[in-house]
Amino acid sequence: MITLNINQKNYEVDIDPDMPLLWVLRDVIGLVGTKYGCGVAQCGACVVHLNGEAVRSCVTKVKRADGQKVVTIEGLGLTNDHPLQKAWLEADVPQCGYCQSGQLMSAAVLLRENPNPTDQDIDDAMAGNICRCGTYLRIREAIHMAAEILRKGS
Repeated sequence: MITLNINQKNYEVDIDPDMPLLWVLRDVIGLVGTKYGCGVAQCGACVVHLNGEAVRSCVTKVKRADGQKVVTIEGLGLTNDHPLQKAWLEADVPQCGYCQSGQLMSAAVLLRENPNPTDQDIDDAMAGNICRCGTYLRIREAIHMAAEILRKGS
C-alpha cells in the first residue's frame, strides 16, 4: 500500500510501487490534467511537484512519492487564481494546450526560486519543456507578468 498526499488530499493506493507516478495520477486517482507526452522525460508535459521539486512524472516511480507531497496542475491554483494561470490567459499563451500543465508547473518552481527572472533565467529553466505550437515568447512574457503580480502581492 502506498500513501500519497496529492493536492493536500491523502490517498492510499494498492499498486505496483514501480508504476510511474503519471499513471497513478491519471488512471488510478483520476487527475488527468498532467499529460503524457513522451514517456522518457524529454518533453515536460508530465511535470508535477514532489515536495516542491519539479519532476517528470512519466519516469518517477510512485514509490518515490510514498508519504510525500505531490502537487499537480489541479492543485496549483484551486480556483485558477494562481498568478501564473492569470498571466497565461492574459498573454494568450495556450494554443493546443497540451503542454500547458507541465509549462505552468515548471514555471511555478522557477518563480518560487527566482522571483525576478531575466529572459535568460526563464529560457534556461523552461528549456526542458517543449511547446509543439511554439508559444515560447508568450510563455516568457507570461512568466514575467506572473513575477510582477507576485512581487506586488496581488
